Amino acid sequence: MPSAPPPVRYRIVPHDRTAHRYEVSVSVDVPAADGQLFRLPTWIPGSYLIREFARHFVSVRATGNGQPVAIAKTRKDTWQVAPCAGPLTVTAEVYAYDMSVRTAYLDAQRGYFNGAAVFLCPVGHEHAPCIVDIVAPAGGDAATWQVSTTLLNEAAPDGGFGTYRAADYDELIDHPVETGVLATASFVAGGVPHDIAVAGRQQGDLPRLARDLTRVCQWQIDFFGGAPFARYLFQIAAVTDGYGGLEHRASTSLICRRNELPRVGDSGVSDDYLTLLGLASHEYFHAWNVKRIKPAAFMPYDLTQENYTRQLWAFEGITSYYDDLALLRCGLIDAPRYLELLARAITTMQRAPGRHVQSVGDSSFDAWIKFYRADENTPNAVISYYGKGSLVACLLDLELRRDGTSSLDVLMRALWDRYGKPGVGVPEGAIAALASELAGRDLDEFFKRYVDGVDELPLAAMLADVGVELTLRPSTGTRDRGGKPAAGPVERCTLGIRVGSDMKVGVVLRDGPAARAGLSAGDVLVAIDGMKATTDALAALAERGVPDADIRLHAFRRDELITVDVTLAPAPDDTCVLALAPAPSSAALARRIAWLGA
Repeated sequence: MPSAPPPVRYRIVPHDRTAHRYEVSVSVDVPAADGQLFRLPTWIPGSYLIREFARHFVSVRATGNGQPVAIAKTRKDTWQVAPCAGPLTVTAEVYAYDMSVRTAYLDAQRGYFNGAAVFLCPVGHEHAPCIVDIVAPAGGDAATWQVSTTLLNEAAPDGGFGTYRAADYDELIDHPVETGVLATASFVAGGVPHDIAVAGRQQGDLPRLARDLTRVCQWQIDFFGGAPFARYLFQIAAVTDGYGGLEHRASTSLICRRNELPRVGDSGVSDDYLTLLGLASHEYFHAWNVKRIKPAAFMPYDLTQENYTRQLWAFEGITSYYDDLALLRCGLIDAPRYLELLARAITTMQRAPGRHVQSVGDSSFDAWIKFYRADENTPNAVISYYGKGSLVACLLDLELRRDGTSSLDVLMRALWDRYGKPGVGVPEGAIAALASELAGRDLDEFFKRYVDGVDELPLAAMLADVGVELTLRPSTGTRDRGGKPAAGPVERCTLGIRVGSDMKVGVVLRDGPAARAGLSAGDVLVAIDGMKATTDALAALAERGVPDADIRLHAFRRDELITVDVTLAPAPDDTCVLALAPAPSSAALARRIAWLGA
């Protein structure tokens, strides 16, 4: 029987909080004749873009038995150490000032790191156990800092700095660490302890958040028939303006605006709070769908290069469908409120010309080069596998519910039983085949048209089949996200552009009036019909302009003044409103109750 490999030892020190620097070392025993390679991942699961974490490594040095050893960078993510007698230690200085959930952050108030961004992997030792020493910061406030992570506690006080453990490198980089003065709360769902740790200044009602998340988590655990973890952690960074989340096997890192936390004394669910609940629900659902039910192309992950799949529409899109649906199913919101959220998702898709160009299957495959690298042409050429993927998931759910024998719920539980529990990757095409199996009829045409093709989703007809009415109207203004009826008739015009407060054109929408006239992204508007161009002037033009009227625009393209004549067009019907049909057929009502409970 082979002996267990010796552990790899890591040590991370908040070396300089003012300069945002961690000192991160890794120590491993190596034979004297070997020249050890060390590699850093270039991306992290759940964020499908080559992130090149090594760009934040300021310096790297090596010692063997306490003596300096030569080390050289051989690739953007790889370092080669000269042969030496072990133990070998490689120490890196890592710049950490990215306020995101993907990399690392350090200042006088907070420390955070995602393991993939800071921990070098000694090649050949990927399956060795990892011991991690998380060192407290120096300074007068160090005693007030806490540690929040789902790494196994090896020798650290509860919530404190000290030694933690991971079974191997993959596990090491799947348990991010939050440190600082943290506000905490705890709850139990499905018999499993859950913790909340909030960093940043805030005055949120954490007991209320814990109660509400208990309902969300319990519903999802019941949905899949049990929790796949022994403990779960919500790490939340509360900031002035920010949004994001990243799933991990037993935790999630979230960023939210301070006013998205529930306020003490409030009993309702505000739109702001609903945003946070939806984000938490989304990342929690990923504990099953992505972390354990995952594409075969990700089994195992190769974190040194792109891993291609056409299935992200299902893994992110289906998760996006269930994040708000879970809030309805667990009773935090009612059916009309859920339909408002669904209508907003439809509105976002309707305002994206890229839906006519790129399928969600292609969007999934090209995530590495398009979705996470947005530019001025993205709305015209790209569709979100999150947003449109969620609507394809909704459509698939309604399609499976037509004869009352199946649903997307049944499909997800089948995916869990067949692939998630046994740890088998989902092959390309398996979801379509499983859907046909559960429906008892061939659904290949559905997937050909709506996953691999760019046909318009027949949402109005399918929703009518479950007693929900869909209407489209023009937008009432830049803050209109859809979901609610307009106060009265909406008569507006459009130039087909999106302009910043500096009057710089950010986007020229495909086939719109400005595109046909020759205006381009990057042009800076200076005059509208001889008057100074301002955001107020553009708003007035949209509200009071006359369709088919000609408007003369003056703009700078780089340093050249250009003149463009644009013909105004009526604002498109791109804003969705959904409502429960007042008198659906008995069959439609039965399907609606089965879907929405109302």
